[in-house]
Amino acid sequence: MLIAAFTKRPKLKKRCFVIGVVMLIVFSNQFIFYLFTKNWDTDPATLAKGKVYSAVIVLGGFSGEDKNGNGFFNEQATRFIKGLELQEQGNASHILISSGNGSLQPGSFREAAWVKGELKKFNLPDSTILIEQESRNTFENASFSKKLLAQKHLPPPYLLVTSAWHMRRAYYIFRKEGLDVIPCSSGLPANDQKLTLDSYFMPDADVLGKWTLYFKELIGLIVAHFK
Repeated sequence: MLIAAFTKRPKLKKRCFVIGVVMLIVFSNQFIFYLFTKNWDTDPATLAKGKVYSAVIVLGGFSGEDKNGNGFFNEQATRFIKGLELQEQGNASHILISSGNGSLQPGSFREAAWVKGELKKFNLPDSTILIEQESRNTFENASFSKKLLAQKHLPPPYLLVTSAWHMRRAYYIFRKEGLDVIPCSSGLPANDQKLTLDSYFMPDADVLGKWTLYFKELIGLIVAHFK
């Protein structure tokens, strides 16, 4: 659109304007976004009835630090809820929170350490809570979690909890690291989203922002493949 606005070449101006409008229509359409996410998002696996897994690994990114250095839950807090639910229902004997600080300029805040305090509010015994607070990305989540689980002599398979939109990449990376994990996605699966009539033709600015997450995941998956 910028090229269309400033170029002096009429043909290029017209071509760029048409491409820009088409891209805007496509990437602001809720139905097109729904079709993509339905095929990308990973639904939770069906767990073996009565089986107790040694650990549920919960990936961070669901909390942050305010200006005073205090932790708070963000919009991805369903990861915390899902992990706690699996542990409380007896699906796993231990819960492992894997997250340090992924900021470009990290301070002293470490997500896993803060989350441990939140878990203790639910009266979980210290012996059942494991924290890995050095990882900065999904690659390190997998690598550092593997070492910690080996140190604690907790056998696989493990339950892996992260958001449905992040699970495809996380599962791929954990498997490449040699960890036997079972996907337990949190949040609303794409195929459970309710579409209304206007979803098929009415542009939605929120959808443009949501594509950012998926472009990041797609690029991340490609990088993971070659890394």
